[in-house]
Amino acid sequence: MGTKSKYQVKLNNFVIQEDLPLLPKELRQDFEDFCNSIFIEDPYDCFGLNNHSLKGELKGYRALEIDWNKISYRLVYRIYEKPVPKRVVIISFAEHDPAYKKAKQRK
Repeated sequence: MGTKSKYQVKLNNFVIQEDLPLLPKELRQDFEDFCNSIFIEDPYDCFGLNNHSLKGELKGYRALEIDWNKISYRLVYRIYEKPVPKRVVIISFAEHDPAYKKAKQRK
């Protein structure tokens, strides 16, 4: 019985420099959990958290839907199965509309 291969998680530099500092402290802490568990183990289904594939300019990317303190956030990422090692690259994390705008600029 084989084991499922895990993913490496990479962050776009702008996520570190621009997005994370603007998020509430509690959401930044949750971000570490996303990176250290959900995206390493299950980036397609995110352990049942709401997520979806994107269309148009962001075709090939996915968005994790996060509703926190009555505000809708999106974490936009792309999954690469090849070349090995498999990886998840996070390109934006912000409130709904700004997250998609930033993702389009950074892709």
